[in-house]
Amino acid sequence: MARSVNKATLIGNVGKDPEVKLLPSGAAVANFTLATSERFKDKSGENQERTEWHNLVAFQRLAEIVRDYVKKGSKLYVEGRIQTRSWDDKDNQKHYKTEIVINELVLLSGRGDGESGGSSRSGGSSYDQRQPAQTDDLVQSTEITDDDIPF
Repeated sequence: MARSVNKATLIGNVGKDPEVKLLPSGAAVANFTLATSERFKDKSGENQERTEWHNLVAFQRLAEIVRDYVKKGSKLYVEGRIQTRSWDDKDNQKHYKTEIVINELVLLSGRGDGESGGSSRSGGSSYDQRQPAQTDDLVQSTEITDDDIPF
């Protein structure tokens, strides 16, 4: 069977404060929207901007991070998979919702960014799930010699 890929990568701004709930199992789930914008020139040469809204969902530890650090206006980098859910309402009408299930999250906003100002929830400039670099690696990567200068 051929391999397939379901991956979404987004950088954008949170539309409103995330809604975080606990599932019956006790696991946290966070739901929120992310806006991405595209700038382009129309046929008449005028600059235009188009905004796309994405539904995002995070579970367990990522949902807790969203609860504690993400607010309206926060700039985020997210990776995840695209998922479409369907359900029937009380009138037996079928509804569909397409969302990004987050598996990687990096906060790009600094303290005080976003509409809420310097809330205590901002907690710092970013949250990155990658393992921190070893101090020796950082020292080696920042050493510059005369051979590194291109002129």
